[in-house]
Amino acid sequence: MHDYIKERTIKIGRCIVETKHTVRTIAKEFGVSKSTVHKDLTERLPEINPDLADQVKHILEYHKSIRHLRGGEATKIKYKKSSGKKREVMAAAKL
Repeated sequence: MHDYIKERTIKIGRCIVETKHTVRTIAKEFGVSKSTVHKDLTERLPEINPDLADQVKHILEYHKSIRHLRGGEATKIKYKKSSGKKREVMAAAKL
């Protein structure tokens, strides 16, 4: 494994432990794909730093346990926005 991959993996691991951000957010911050972040955290980090990998694993499990709630909230917000636009269009049509 290349040194820059090891360094990135450790930085990503520390970042997720400190901030508790999601994989998508971390991927945007580091400019890599979420698949790369996930592979770094689940496959590479246990080989490099098992203690940090254990901390990260707990955070990832927590995110996985609440993902259905996040998705539901996102859908709720989406439909609130779209129904507001429909009301504006209907009000403009009445005038």
